[in-house]
Amino acid sequence: MSAHLSWMIIKNHNSYLVKKRNIKKHFSSEPNNLLNLASFRYNGLVHKKSVGIVPAENAGFKVTWKRAKAAHKPASSNVSRVMKAGPRVALFRLRRLLRCNKYRRDLTKAALRRASAILGSQKRSLRVKKSRPKKSD
Repeated sequence: MSAHLSWMIIKNHNSYLVKKRNIKKHFSSEPNNLLNLASFRYNGLVHKKSVGIVPAENAGFKVTWKRAKAAHKPASSNVSRVMKAGPRVALFRLRRLLRCNKYRRDLTKAALRRASAILGSQKRSLRVKKSRPKKSD
């Protein structure tokens, strides 16, 4: 089935759709959706090639992508890799992975932004505020 036909079927009714009353934009909580927007471009379910980035357990981020050749085998179509190196090396490897495997060029910038945001949040959470010892009178 084509991606456009699949999108027309699921765009208004799926379990990942998040609709708010006062907000005109609709959001999505599906896997492999980089911006969490409910749109055809960022949808991770309908495209043969899609990329998802989530935080890893200890440090770094986990990249999950669909293999186009195994689109008819859902169990083996997803491949994932954890990137734990320093931020500069991890982002370079992510860019190289997306470019060399000819994944969607329109998602490269969004993937790098999401990975960078994850690494930044992990860096902020690891900072420990130094507390001064109380002065005794």
